[in-house]
Amino acid sequence: MSKPLVIASRESRLAMWQAEYVQCCLRAQNPDRDIQILGMTTRGDQILDRPLAAIGGKGLFIKELEVAMAEGRADLAVHSMKDVPMEMPDGFVLAAISKREDPRDAFVSPRYESLAALPAGAVVGTSSLRREAQLRAKFPQLVIKPLRGNLDTRLRKLDEGEYDAIILAAAGLVRLGLAERIRARIDPADMLPAPGQGALGIEICAGQPANQRIADGLADAETAACVRAERAFSRRLGGSCHLPIAGFAMGEVNEQLWLRGLVASVDGAQIVSGECRGSWVDAEKLGTGLAERLLTEGADVLIAQLGQPPA
Repeated sequence: MSKPLVIASRESRLAMWQAEYVQCCLRAQNPDRDIQILGMTTRGDQILDRPLAAIGGKGLFIKELEVAMAEGRADLAVHSMKDVPMEMPDGFVLAAISKREDPRDAFVSPRYESLAALPAGAVVGTSSLRREAQLRAKFPQLVIKPLRGNLDTRLRKLDEGEYDAIILAAAGLVRLGLAERIRARIDPADMLPAPGQGALGIEICAGQPANQRIADGLADAETAACVRAERAFSRRLGGSCHLPIAGFAMGEVNEQLWLRGLVASVDGAQIVSGECRGSWVDAEKLGTGLAERLLTEGADVLIAQLGQPPA
């Protein structure tokens, strides 16, 4: 009998939903295999009193999961792709990217219908410099305050009146059956999503062909092409939690991609943006090329001002 296949996951409700979703898919594809979940609390989950950018970035959400795989306690890990650092650590690979949920940002408020309906001085919570910069650019009359914690914690803070509205990823709300909390789904033209937003990634240790074959059954070619383009764009710009960078690709007919990207100052006063189109097979080249173009159009200055030289 084959040994159990173990999925490493953060223990937040959303992360466990994602792991259970992958577990269900893998059981359908591997009916004779025992598939288990190893829940873990990561450092990113433990430190909630400071912005993510100030404590080491998104890699804090996946390090413990990688240790579990390296030690043989887990075979693969499930991540929200927007939480995966642009450079994978030595010894690990992204084996597959599954079909994307709604990639848009969601406006959540008990009193107001949309961002445009918020009065001057209204307090909006967000955990993202990307969202903050775009909010400040379009709605300078609003007060933007940090918002950390898991999804339930963020919603509780909103309901207790700490914020007039909060901005969350629509995908997480949909996956947890909370779509009714969404007052408006924000068009990417108004708030460009983060690279990888709405997509799940499967990470394994490098050099494990059996686990790679298992992960292959979860892969979605169009989503993978979009996310590769987005991540290549962000990687070339030195993308991290410290930089307000957005990148979003959509599949079009005949395996074409439409990629949009931007770099902003945190206060939203300066934004450099652009777009391009090309083939799925050239996804990474498209992302890198758009980043190169924005660097020549002023993104290099913005990034340097933030103390993050491009890669």
